Amino acid sequence: MAFPRLLSLLTTVILSLFLTTTDASSRSLSTSPKTTVLDVVSSLQQTQTILSLVPTRSSLTTTKPESISDPVFFNSSSPLSLELHSRDTFVASQHKDYKSLVLSRLERDSSRVAGIAAKIRFAVEGIDRSDLKPVNNEDTRFQPEALTTPVVSGASQGSGEYFSRIGVGTPAKEMYLVLDTGSDVNWIQCEPCSDCYQQSDPVFNPTSSSTYKSLTCSAPHCSLLETSACRSNKCLYQVSYGDGSFTVGELATDTVTFGNSGKINDVALGCGHDNEGLFTGAAGILGLGGGALSITNQMKATSFSYCLVDRDSGKSSSLDFNSVQLGSGDATAPLLRNQKIDTFYYVGLNGFSVGGQKVIMPDAIFDVDASGSGGVILDCGTAVTRLQTQAYNSLRDAFLKLTTNLKKGTSSISLFDTCYDFSSLSTVKVPTVAFHFTGGKSLDLPAKNYLIPVDDNGTFCFAFAPTSSSLSIIGNVQQQGTRITYDLANKIIGLSGNKC
Repeated sequence: MAFPRLLSLLTTVILSLFLTTTDASSRSLSTSPKTTVLDVVSSLQQTQTILSLVPTRSSLTTTKPESISDPVFFNSSSPLSLELHSRDTFVASQHKDYKSLVLSRLERDSSRVAGIAAKIRFAVEGIDRSDLKPVNNEDTRFQPEALTTPVVSGASQGSGEYFSRIGVGTPAKEMYLVLDTGSDVNWIQCEPCSDCYQQSDPVFNPTSSSTYKSLTCSAPHCSLLETSACRSNKCLYQVSYGDGSFTVGELATDTVTFGNSGKINDVALGCGHDNEGLFTGAAGILGLGGGALSITNQMKATSFSYCLVDRDSGKSSSLDFNSVQLGSGDATAPLLRNQKIDTFYYVGLNGFSVGGQKVIMPDAIFDVDASGSGGVILDCGTAVTRLQTQAYNSLRDAFLKLTTNLKKGTSSISLFDTCYDFSSLSTVKVPTVAFHFTGGKSLDLPAKNYLIPVDDNGTFCFAFAPTSSSLSIIGNVQQQGTRITYDLANKIIGLSGNKC
């Protein structure tokens, strides 16, 4: 009889030990998530710096010294490099405080996202934009009157854009252009101006360039435009953006120079005579999209990469063509394309983890469906990452679950519904947030890429937002500080931390 009692006692002890160990393990998982440190003081110092920064154009000028030889003509395998700068470094802020700057950024950002979603929806549904706003001889705004460049943030003007400096024409006139992976048409403001916005450099005069050529209506490039017209056998173009901005002018070709690293002849670009909207500072747009008229396609680039500096920083980084250098430790993901629209770069995304724990969401939530809807694009012109609503809710809830110890701030600010009060802190430990890509690779984000200040008083918000669209967009707040490589030849996206 003693044996059964002993066996029962041993069973009880083992079960007790098992339950105790399991409970301790559970407590360990719930109380010790993977964390990283957010430097609150440094972030708030930058909010003051960006508002008080005095533009110093002389420090950004990239005109070559007389002793340096002319750039060589580019061939499709040559590496090219340009600096990237923040627009804040040469356009003075018009905002009285940091919060008004943030709100203006978010307002423009929402308009851009709506425009991207509409453009993809039109493509999916087979709607020609010219059917909506036809441009012809009677109805047009037009008046007859491995290259590297600097990249900068356009934050102070309510813009999520980054700028790069290139030369146009012969002799080359240097100017800042907005870097845009969501656009194909390259364009600059041109004299004579029917209506031109203020830019930091003189407006380009086509007559000053010996290599400028207007394109005829029968030119192959003219047929590639989404919206065009013909006048006096000159090809006219019109490009509209989601925020209501637009450019109208003639399509032409000219030589484009990338600093001292190379130049390309006969690049098709818009010469805009009527340009209205929120382009302040830059002379136009450098289209890095996947369409036929983009600079990447015209130069037959096999790859390009950029690293976006902190949006509130006066520092610069670079935009490089044909210089893929992915390391074994870099995150990689499939570069996908949508058969309905060639402009945007889709990336294979599986999901997220928070605090080292995978966020539960449907497997196919980020897939492009048979109609061409859905998916995830990388866009350097969108600031805040937008996620399909179900995915956003899952990510946010996972983050909230692990931040119950942090002081909550205002319930919501513009796009953001999850904010914290860090006003009394110099640093704070926060759960890590990581992207998980198709193929098994992942990328941990720095804390400042998902908890951003929205005023200079210590209010920080979780920098993701939901969208009613099935399309998700990874924006430049989450991209900053990471070199993003588009290996076009091998259809791979590379993400390399700390390689700016």
